[in-house]
Amino acid sequence: MITLIREMFSYPFMVRAMIVGTLVSVCASLLGVSLVLKRYSMIGDGLSHVGFGALALAVALNMAPLKVAIPVVIVAAFILLRVTENSKIQGDAAIALISTGALAVGVMLVSLTTGMNMDVYNYMFGSILAMSREDVVLSIMVSIIVLILYVIFYEKIFAVTFDETFAKATGINTNLYHMLLSILTALIIVLGMRMMGALLISSLIVFPAVTAMRICHTFKSVTITAVLVSIVSFIVGITTSYLYATPTGASIVIVDIILFILFQLYGLIIKKNV
Repeated sequence: MITLIREMFSYPFMVRAMIVGTLVSVCASLLGVSLVLKRYSMIGDGLSHVGFGALALAVALNMAPLKVAIPVVIVAAFILLRVTENSKIQGDAAIALISTGALAVGVMLVSLTTGMNMDVYNYMFGSILAMSREDVVLSIMVSIIVLILYVIFYEKIFAVTFDETFAKATGINTNLYHMLLSILTALIIVLGMRMMGALLISSLIVFPAVTAMRICHTFKSVTITAVLVSIVSFIVGITTSYLYATPTGASIVIVDIILFILFQLYGLIIKKNV
């Protein structure tokens, strides 16, 4: 085991992937608890497709992918929230419209510029080789900002998640915190796409929260357990990817599925014994 760890960390790309992946996994699991409880978890899937479109645009313009994708996905999160709140289009329909539209635009841009090459495959399904040193620095900075904002506004996020009506009655600007959640989610989606891929990044948001809810019943315990599940899934998944040359994103999701099944079985055993 020690030999394996030394071997993995002897490669700079593995060090970069481990640092960024751990930070993104923690942030995604924290945000995922609120998004799942508010039945808004599919926003991750929608924004990931927007992110793919933005990355395709960056490739077409020969620009830095993250510097293009971050503002575009934040704007998409804002538009998605406003459309959901102020129109007759339901939340799931709005997500479907924006995600499929952005994905179509991305595929069209790629086909007209570079064609369906390996870079596009990496963006769709993820690759631990995809992050440059500049991407790592930007990812670390953004992840730390997300964690700080989440800790500072934890109580407000908790209130808005569980009882929005009561939160409004106590003077909390619920729209502001909805927007904060959307923006933070957009940032994490963009950061995680390079490793997980546009088609799998939403699993970082959904799986840890849903898995933790199998055995935990308070917001705090679900949040802490979701973070632990997310970290374990990422480390085991990326190690599996390294050992067997499997896709990084898919490896992490497979571990998530196994942990979900184990937690589900454990939860059922607890209920039978109570």
